[in-house]
Order: sequence, then structure tokens, then C-alpha cells
Amino acid sequence: MSAPLVTILDDEPAIRSMLSEALTEAGFRTLAFSRATEFEAALKRSPPDVCLVDLGLPDRDGLSLVHRLALEQGAAVIIISGRAQVQDRVTGLELGADDYIIKPFDQAEVVARIRARLRGPRRGAAQGTTARFNGWTAHFDRYALEDSEGVEIPFSQAEGEVLRLFLESPKRLISRAQMQESLGGAAGESFDRAMDVRISRLRTKLREDPKNPRLIKTIYGAGYIFLGEVDWS
Repeated sequence: MSAPLVTILDDEPAIRSMLSEALTEAGFRTLAFSRATEFEAALKRSPPDVCLVDLGLPDRDGLSLVHRLALEQGAAVIIISGRAQVQDRVTGLELGADDYIIKPFDQAEVVARIRARLRGPRRGAAQGTTARFNGWTAHFDRYALEDSEGVEIPFSQAEGEVLRLFLESPKRLISRAQMQESLGGAAGESFDRAMDVRISRLRTKLREDPKNPRLIKTIYGAGYIFLGEVDWS
């Protein structure tokens, strides 16, 4: 089995070089790009396992690119940016990024975050690619929710990780600590905020009443419970 491929999109040559060297030394394959157009063309030739994306790009809005990658690519998307404001991080996560790393960063942290994403449940799904529950069908092979009338709603890779975790453990309390262990990523406020964003977006796509959701219940101070009946195939 070949080493995981990490693509790097950053317009700073020093950053690209530093990341490429650190990741190669850690056992990853890398491809590095300075412009979004070259990056997107390469994705079609060599689908990556992880995409590292800077938001300050010369030829494309980084956030819109992250959103498209999250919906269309089978890769984890990690933002690496000098934008340290909380709202920038929240926006990136809302648009589907799996993680957000602020510049300047430690190379070892980037390597650890990537390894955590690759340990996540998006690969090697134990129970199959399709799950049916409460009038919905989740298609994990094409990242879409289908309602009872056949209307499909896409979900991001990051949202899919959380949804799969719920569907694989219905009617069982899932604590924040269990989510962090299963999904990877650095524990703390950033991870908690990421989970809040993804669960909120899943509830919206499942047409849940935000004040009284039927499927994904918050148990305050403890975690979450998914209350649906799930059939995998």
C-alpha cells in the first residue's frame, strides 16, 4: 500500500518547502502548489488523502475552494491560515473543513493533525456505505442525504464523519471525549466548536427543529444521543 498523499496549496514558497520536507520525513507523499488552478487540475490526476489549504490565495477565494473540496473530494480538508480570528475559524469549519491550523505553526503539530484525520472513520467503514433511518438514506459513497421523496442534500466529509459516528452507535450516549477519540483532532475549544458547527449543520439538513430535535439529542454536560432506528447496507 502506498503512503498517503497530502496536497499543499500555499502561495508562500517557504511554507510549501517546510511542509513538504516535514511530511516526506514523516512518511507521506506530497504535492505542493502555489495557485488554486494548478491545485485543482492535479486533484483530478492524483486524488489526495488530505488537502492542506491556505486561505490567502492569489487566484481564488480560499474559503469557497474549501467548501467545494469538502463537498466534492474524498479527502480531509485542513485549513492552514494566518487568519486567527475566531470568526474565520468558525466560517472555515462551517464550510466543511475538517480542521483549522493557525500560522505560525509547529511542523510536528501539522503532522499529528494529519495522522489524526487519517485515523478517522471516513476510511475503512465497518458497516457499509448506505444507512437508512427515519425516512432518510445516507449515501456515504457519494456524501449525500436522500429524503423519502428522493431529494438529495449533499453533506461534507467532516459532517459525514459525525453522521456515521451517530449512525454506528444509535441510542447510545456519545460523549465529547469519545467523539474526539473517534474523529481525531486536537481536543479543546476548537474541537468543541467544530463539533457544534457540524451537528448544527446536520440537524438543518435533516430538517430538525433546532429547539426540539427528534434525532440528534443534546444531553447537556454529557454529550449526544442519536434516537433513530438505523438499517445499514
